[in-house]
Amino acid sequence: MDICVVGLGKIGLPLAVQYAGKGHRVTGADLVPAVVAAVAEGREPFPGEAELAQRLKRVVADGLLTATTDTAAAVAGAEAVVVVVPLLTDAAGAPDFTALDAATADVAAGLRRGTLVSYETTLPVGTTRGRWADRLAAGSGLAAGRDFALVFSPERVLTGRVFADLRRYPKLVGGIDAASARRGVEFYQAVLDFDPRPDLPGGNGVRDLGSTEAAELAKLAETTYRDVNIALVNQFARFAERSGIDLAPVLEACNTQPYSHLHRPGIAVGGHCIPVYPRLYLWNDPEASVVRAAREANEAMPGYAVGLLHEALGALAGRAVLVLGAAYRGGVRETACSGVFPLVAAVRAAGATAYVSDPLYDAAALAALGLPPYAGEPVDAVVVQADHAEYGHVGSVDFPGARVLLDGRGVTDPARWRGVRRLVIGGRSV
Repeated sequence: MDICVVGLGKIGLPLAVQYAGKGHRVTGADLVPAVVAAVAEGREPFPGEAELAQRLKRVVADGLLTATTDTAAAVAGAEAVVVVVPLLTDAAGAPDFTALDAATADVAAGLRRGTLVSYETTLPVGTTRGRWADRLAAGSGLAAGRDFALVFSPERVLTGRVFADLRRYPKLVGGIDAASARRGVEFYQAVLDFDPRPDLPGGNGVRDLGSTEAAELAKLAETTYRDVNIALVNQFARFAERSGIDLAPVLEACNTQPYSHLHRPGIAVGGHCIPVYPRLYLWNDPEASVVRAAREANEAMPGYAVGLLHEALGALAGRAVLVLGAAYRGGVRETACSGVFPLVAAVRAAGATAYVSDPLYDAAALAALGLPPYAGEPVDAVVVQADHAEYGHVGSVDFPGARVLLDGRGVTDPARWRGVRRLVIGGRSV
């Protein structure tokens, strides 16, 4: 097939490489010239995605992947178009369709009769049918369902392990009609490989959920579940701390029962997905009180953490606090909705000076993010914000003078922090 992938970001580029690796001719379209130039040369434009560098170099050398800034032209030569352009929300949680509307207009300008269009960007329920179908039709003069196929198929991968996740999880598809769904299923069967999953009813592979709305809800539901689960566990953690209970063995014990799947507590919930998609769900369903309460509970955790520092140290005015971890999760060079931002803001609001250190970011990169880089200054407290593996090996010897450690991820080694008061979210203070 000739395939166009619109959006060569941290999901779109691995998808383009995956499709090309299956022998299809792929054109990646992106508005950023530097990204297009890097891809055209077989260089990954961003680090940290397993297998991407080697796979990208190979498919470009084989002539199976090219890149362009002309989306309409790329679409005009494609039998299938996959759109992976980000959708953000504003401060009130309403979706900002600006980037996706522009991408859709470009797709419509090049759309040909018989093409399959698949949106993989997470969307509010009803968007594919109620927004994209009409805009694609208006811009192309073609009718959705009759002249071109239209599906929604949510990405279900994590940055850093996209290729493994593409094989591991079933691919969900929903069409605006049965014919579109068949086209979508056939497409993804032709571009993806799947690991055997005897643990799944029906096994692994491509699944037709019956409608675009069902597929849109599936993505929002599975992500919102995680936010609600984490909020619940964070509530347990706060109670456990007050009660002198170490929550970790409790959670482990609970999860030995097959109906309990409790997540881990943490200082913040970050990333492109978990903090954002519950807001998209609430946009559809504003009366969802459980979802709203969970989001508010998780957003309160950085402030709660600074409150713990205040209890341990007294007034924070004039003190210095080092935050370990700018990334939203360990091992990934990504700060989307990272807890580092509200945590630094809360430290400053308490009158303290904040510093940030991260093994994946140098001082210049931290400063570019508006984060004050740590250069060895004396600090009164250390806060672990990201669960980088490196933080299991640091200790009080690395931060002379620090009186308190707040481990927001439960990753530090108590033996390395003797002489320092060690607080753990969901753990007992020592």
